[in-house]
Amino acid sequence: MLFNKLKVFKSHGSQYIPDLKAVELPEIFRGRPELSECDAQTAKELAAMCPTGAITAAPFTLDMGRCLFCGECARRAPQSVRFTNDYRIGAARREDLVVTTSTRAIPFAHEAVRKEIPAMFAHALKLRQVSAGGDASVEMELNATGNVNFDFGRYGVEFVASPRHADGVVITGPVSRNMAEALQVCYDAVPDPKVLIVAGSEAVSGGLYAESTEVDRSFYERYTPDLWLPGAPTHPMIFIEAVMNLIGRVRRGEESKK
Repeated sequence: MLFNKLKVFKSHGSQYIPDLKAVELPEIFRGRPELSECDAQTAKELAAMCPTGAITAAPFTLDMGRCLFCGECARRAPQSVRFTNDYRIGAARREDLVVTTSTRAIPFAHEAVRKEIPAMFAHALKLRQVSAGGDASVEMELNATGNVNFDFGRYGVEFVASPRHADGVVITGPVSRNMAEALQVCYDAVPDPKVLIVAGSEAVSGGLYAESTEVDRSFYERYTPDLWLPGAPTHPMIFIEAVMNLIGRVRRGEESKK
């Protein structure tokens, strides 16, 4: 039995990613969308078919913060919408998640990052994840950042069990009414200065549940996230690359380590 297991391990090959700053995902991965000019009627049809209102017709835009990355718009109008395999789509500003026909890369506004974040957390950042009504998909992807493949802990970024041991909070899910108070309690328990990250379309915008009476997003009226991560779910590399930019370990578009 032992030899059979060793054969299986050998067949898997090396799963460890030696350099997280040089990862290329398969072409099949749906990352940053690219928009091309399309006629008004097609734009209206795409906007009407999007279940979360991620697409607007005039002007023709796609909001990744609302997008489910289902790919239906690209199938309906492949000449106007194409999903690339670019996972560098996390943003420090909410408005940078809106893609236009001229967008060819998602900027990371380093000037919008609070100065104390890279100053204090560049070499160690402990996060408490709160599933505020999530469906466990984003949560599983975040867990994967610490597995043998990605091993994000090598940069000092890890999830912890208690907000008292955390430097910040990662919110997943649309924030259901029965989790609103628990989220506030957790956030209050994290010592200042604290980092706030939202991961997944549901957390960013409410997603499919944005108009539900069972959702309470008043938390975002009081606090502004430091990092906005789209995706349904958010791939580990979206999280890793964006957090590395947030804490100043890399600068998007530059390969050199800070």
